[in-house]
Amino acid sequence: MYILGINAYHGDSSACIIKDGEIIAATEEERFTRIKHWAGFPELSIKFCLKEANIEVTQLDGIAISRDPSANIHKKIMHAAKKMVSIKSLKDRLSNSLKVGNAKEQLADCFGVNVKDIKAKLYQVEHHRSHLASAYFPSPFPEAALLSIDGFGDFTSTMTGIGKDGQITVFDSVIYPHSIGIFYTGLTQYLGFPNYGDEYKVMGLAPYGEPKYCDELKKVIFPTSDGLFKLETKYFKHAKEGVSMSWEGGEPHIDPIFSPELENLLGTARKKGEPLEQKHKDLATSVQKVTEDIIFHLMNSLHAKTGLDSICVAGGVAQNSVANGKITRNTPFKNVYVPSAGHDAGTAAGAAMYVYHQILKQPRVAPIWHAYTGSKFSDEEIKEVLAQNNISYLELTDEELYEKVTNRLIDSGVVGWFQGRAEFGPRALGNRSILADPRRTDAKDLLNEKIKRRESFRPFAPSILAEYVEEYFEVNDKVPFMEKVFPIKEEKHSVIPAVTHVDGTGRLQSVDKEFSPRYHALISAFKAKTGVPVLLNTSFNENEPIVNNPQEALNCFLRTKMDMLVMGNIVVER
Repeated sequence: MYILGINAYHGDSSACIIKDGEIIAATEEERFTRIKHWAGFPELSIKFCLKEANIEVTQLDGIAISRDPSANIHKKIMHAAKKMVSIKSLKDRLSNSLKVGNAKEQLADCFGVNVKDIKAKLYQVEHHRSHLASAYFPSPFPEAALLSIDGFGDFTSTMTGIGKDGQITVFDSVIYPHSIGIFYTGLTQYLGFPNYGDEYKVMGLAPYGEPKYCDELKKVIFPTSDGLFKLETKYFKHAKEGVSMSWEGGEPHIDPIFSPELENLLGTARKKGEPLEQKHKDLATSVQKVTEDIIFHLMNSLHAKTGLDSICVAGGVAQNSVANGKITRNTPFKNVYVPSAGHDAGTAAGAAMYVYHQILKQPRVAPIWHAYTGSKFSDEEIKEVLAQNNISYLELTDEELYEKVTNRLIDSGVVGWFQGRAEFGPRALGNRSILADPRRTDAKDLLNEKIKRRESFRPFAPSILAEYVEEYFEVNDKVPFMEKVFPIKEEKHSVIPAVTHVDGTGRLQSVDKEFSPRYHALISAFKAKTGVPVLLNTSFNENEPIVNNPQEALNCFLRTKMDMLVMGNIVVER
């Protein structure tokens, strides 16, 4: 049985195909269009998924789209009438809803077939149920508490529930206009980071300040006695005006959502490009702290309701790896699973899983511990690209390759590492990565000078052999998707300074030999020479989506000062 999952008409559009519950392929549309957070109908991702499954669109058994415009319809109507929501906002919502219902027609147009020939049933799966499914069904837990938190989807910002006996039961929802995601995004914009998806910059800036503005922010968002929370809507525009978003050329843009009342509370907002003052750093710290407090409030309430040791988390706010890393130390939960694509792209996989397991009552399959479901290329295809570009190269055995790459890393080199299938989700996890020596105090400067050119306050991440996590980090956990930040042991700060953030933490990726054999072998070779089982890992890109194919990897190598490009067993050096 083949089920196609789609996240469409929204940022981070994506597609996933499952066969009898197993993911065959999953990818984000931005990898093909080369526009970050691309929004719209993920035609190229769908074509990729069907090609990987080796089937035609007419052979699909089900099509699951992670939107259900009919969800909470009465609450939508009442809110619109009560708040006098703008006509433009209502028209935009109606237009989007109509597109969701016409997904089969769009598929037929993409593949040049008659819509009547697409026999698959179309399922519209509520946004947050898709998130919950994306976290619970691939998790290793028979029973788990479930939490989805983001901006908004189908008029809901937060959903809690339980996964038990292969089925999801929803407990509570937080309905528009209350939203942790809106709170974090609004304050991200206030701090002068206006682009869609800039929230991670606030998370990176937070360790540089003190939580001096928590009292003010607790007037903006606050916990409620029912275990949920509320937003003071006067500080934001969305309750009355809606969230004004545009998708020109597929690139999502969101207008400022904070109101003048927020500036009355906190002072004048920082404009993009203005200097970052200590106040901005303190405010970032406060935003992160208040967000964490609300998250832990939700989780403590959920634990009281379920009594379970395990929790599965998804949604855009679940990409807050700093908060994720604190869950087991700030709530009674002992085990936490966050999928590789916890953000909206992951709802494509979640919607497909929801149909297969929840609706069709099919049994769960093996847990998912890797994210390698994207594009892949053979050495022959790689060599053909290099030949077309008149690029000389070396072709090495595995042992020769690890020897050469580790020597270059030790000699202050920056290496582009392009291997196997691309990752599904926002993190490079050793298949589309740029690597450096984590022992170098100047590694961050080297990377920013040679490639990244990004804000100095943003940290780089450590990839560590799974068997050494306990030796380097104060919390020992399985973290395959770089989804948690943990404190690095104090005696290791000077050993791996390039990946130790200013507050002594690191957003680790634990590398398992079973799921990442080549990356594990490379880090092992580096450890054999240096005694350090860690590499600095950042995404293979330069102000663009992560590279998807050999030509894009080569282009990135040529326009930057990267020292070495490794694709499969093929090596290109300057």
